[in-house]
Amino acid sequence: MIRKIEREVRLNERIRAQEVRLIDENGAQLGVMPTQHALQIARERNYDLIEVAPNAQPPVCRIMDYGKHKYEQAKRERETRRKSKTSEVRLLRMKPQIGEHDLDIKIRKLKQLLGEGDKVRISLRFRGREMSRPELGRQLLDRIAESLEDVAQVEGAVRREGRMMNMMLSPRPGARKPKEPKDKGKKSDKVTGKEKVASHGQEQIQEQQPLRPRQDAEDSGEAG
Repeated sequence: MIRKIEREVRLNERIRAQEVRLIDENGAQLGVMPTQHALQIARERNYDLIEVAPNAQPPVCRIMDYGKHKYEQAKRERETRRKSKTSEVRLLRMKPQIGEHDLDIKIRKLKQLLGEGDKVRISLRFRGREMSRPELGRQLLDRIAESLEDVAQVEGAVRREGRMMNMMLSPRPGARKPKEPKDKGKKSDKVTGKEKVASHGQEQIQEQQPLRPRQDAEDSGEAG
């Protein structure tokens, strides 16, 4: 396990330099002076003397509240870690001809993944006669992009490679993270067949195939 080595912060009597360049609590430069004089000024103002640039010649010290300094330092580190978080690329597969209910589930899942800061590659697979109607896939991808335009943006152009048509979505800067759905955990809203591909840093989510008798029943109902 690799542990982060933290630099020791010297303050007050622990400062070893004979003289320092002093900055007061308001950011004003007070010049170079003996360390004991700088420490006396800090104590008179009820603050600490903190060495902020030990490698400078002479070292730079600042008058400030050490507790507040530690809090702001931890806050900056958390912000740096958040910005440097490596986003993953998720893979969501579906058919060009997908039912409305299943499409709603996919869109909710996309919002969740994008809200976590990850990119998502949507991959459509054409089969049989669907190969002769690529416009169906393009219409579906355009519809998905339009539904997610408040939280996502399309990266690059939609590409077709053989039987596959792909579109890459990335989180829109400044978009709010979507709220968790109230019906989370219900079987009807669960996307199954989740498989992680560690070597590529992608997460594949296989499409849940609808039962054929049920689909036929729906088609016959729509026809009627």
